[in-house]
Amino acid sequence: MSAAPAFEADRVMVGFATALRHAGVPVTSDRTQTFLGAVAQVGADDPQAVYWAGRATLCAGPDDLRRYDAVFSAFFAGSWRPGGPPSAPSAPRQAPLEEPGDTGAGAQEDATVAAMASRAEVLRHRDIADLDAAERASLARLFATLRPQLPRRRGTRHRPAPRGPIDARRTMRDALRRAGEPGPIRHRRRAPRPRRVVLVVDVSGSMSPYADSLLRLAHVLVQVEPRSVEVFTIGTRLTRVTRALRQRDPATALRLAGETVPDWSGGTRLGESLKAFCDRWGQRGLARGAVVVVCSDGWERGDCTLLGQQMRRLARLAHRVVWMNPHRGKVGYEPVQAGMAAALPYVDDFVAGHSLATFATLIEVVADA
Repeated sequence: MSAAPAFEADRVMVGFATALRHAGVPVTSDRTQTFLGAVAQVGADDPQAVYWAGRATLCAGPDDLRRYDAVFSAFFAGSWRPGGPPSAPSAPRQAPLEEPGDTGAGAQEDATVAAMASRAEVLRHRDIADLDAAERASLARLFATLRPQLPRRRGTRHRPAPRGPIDARRTMRDALRRAGEPGPIRHRRRAPRPRRVVLVVDVSGSMSPYADSLLRLAHVLVQVEPRSVEVFTIGTRLTRVTRALRQRDPATALRLAGETVPDWSGGTRLGESLKAFCDRWGQRGLARGAVVVVCSDGWERGDCTLLGQQMRRLARLAHRVVWMNPHRGKVGYEPVQAGMAAALPYVDDFVAGHSLATFATLIEVVADA
């Protein structure tokens, strides 16, 4: 970072604060002003001083430090490593002449890979609603990096085990093979099975910036256990899109899902849609003992009392209810909407869902349910 006029340095620092905000760090205007004042005191030409000034003024807590380091490295082109002193300038030395055909492609390739990794890390924390078409295409490729695992439950079938209840049938069968001679006692235990996961994705107009990415997330989960994951969309009506998302190719799956959903970017009737789900699918056992994930911002145009009643029904049926709200991770958000206020008493986990990083957190919450 070279010395520059004060107004140029301030413009660069404001751009850095903006990049942090896009990466998910809650940088407010007050913190930005404090950061500019700190940089003016320590000097904008000292990378280490700028790093620690930003770390002290722009980060709200320990959870922001990893994102801060990634954005700092990407924004300032890796001129030094965060967390350590900048490398001292080395004495000039004469570079050896290149051999014919040696173009330094290896070093350029390493630098390109490092820059792409930094950009991908920043993109993982960007709010999906703020991405342009090119960034959304890049984000779609990053969904392949998610490694979801479904929660497990105790099954009804048994399998051999080194300890546990005695398996009388196997023990007697082994004894008969030895003509009645006593032998080792066999044990068994119940084999774990995947617990069903049900995703209910809001595709109304208020959720349209996130609906495509939420269906991509649902596609990733369906591919793990196609028979143990069910996906529904809600808006003005309830639509089952599980069969469409079982297609292996993400583009084909999303196209078929889009053709199946008749109320894309329409109104919001959360209470009526959840009632239809509980009446038709919940009582039949689809939601019984399952982990139900509702992906919605909580805006309800219908009766919020009905929404609260259906959430209470759903909580009695399901093993765990998770509500993912894309506004949950934004600075200053409070769940004061009537729909969210009616639903929250029956929610076990209330998580954010505005970026790929928050999707990864949701996957961990579901796996631990």
